[in-house]
Amino acid sequence: KEKKRHMGDTKHFCPVSLKENFVLYPGLYEHAAKYQEKLYYFSTSECREKFLKNPEEYVAHNEPIQAPPLRVCLLGTHGAGKTTCARQIANKLGIFHIQFEEYLQELILPKTKRKVGPHFNEEPEDDDNKMPILSQELEDFSQTVTKTETERIREEVELTDEEEAIRANLTDNEALPPEVLDNIVDDWWKKEPFRSTGFILDGFPRTVAEAQYMSDRGLCPDVAVYIQVEESDVLARLFPPRLKKWKERQYKKMENKKKLKDLKEKIKV
Repeated sequence: KEKKRHMGDTKHFCPVSLKENFVLYPGLYEHAAKYQEKLYYFSTSECREKFLKNPEEYVAHNEPIQAPPLRVCLLGTHGAGKTTCARQIANKLGIFHIQFEEYLQELILPKTKRKVGPHFNEEPEDDDNKMPILSQELEDFSQTVTKTETERIREEVELTDEEEAIRANLTDNEALPPEVLDNIVDDWWKKEPFRSTGFILDGFPRTVAEAQYMSDRGLCPDVAVYIQVEESDVLARLFPPRLKKWKERQYKKMENKKKLKDLKEKIKV
């Protein structure tokens, strides 16, 4: 039935959202208007009002209206292979690859000095903590210098409210506030070079709240892909490197114990 209608240049997409935000936002039947015998659908009543005030601004004139570039959301559990697939797709289509959690890590890395989160946490090594104390006892370091050094490190890792929210999201999976997402996600749709090139967004949205945020802001992907994998496949991918890392930590721990023992003997002598 809709195909028989004489649709406008943007078909069933909202011409106002396309013109102002460069987004293909599906229009709704209840927000429709006719202009020059063509039917236009709008995403909201506000967009409809804007169009009716100045329709010439939103319709095609000498050449067809250009559609925005491809925007893809790639979703799946940790270890599903999202990043591998996303890199291949981005290279093939000539669009940007944005790894969401990696991007969050980069925002706070200058202050934290290392990546944070359950995938990067290592077991605490007591031996490492004892070594500097014993070394200090052996070499009689100045207390003033140590205090100054501690204060300097504390100043370096002081995070802003936005950075604290990002760290809480990475470590404890706390939801990112909309105002933080506004400073991150909005630019990929509305600012260059992403606006005219397109992108594949790897690992976002991750929750219903983040999907609702995208809907509320009118940030529509052209396609969303969810990768389903068996638990055994994820285990086969993630377990060997984790085991290797654990073995390296155990070896390092044994080496530290040996050094600690030697240091204690030296202090005793």
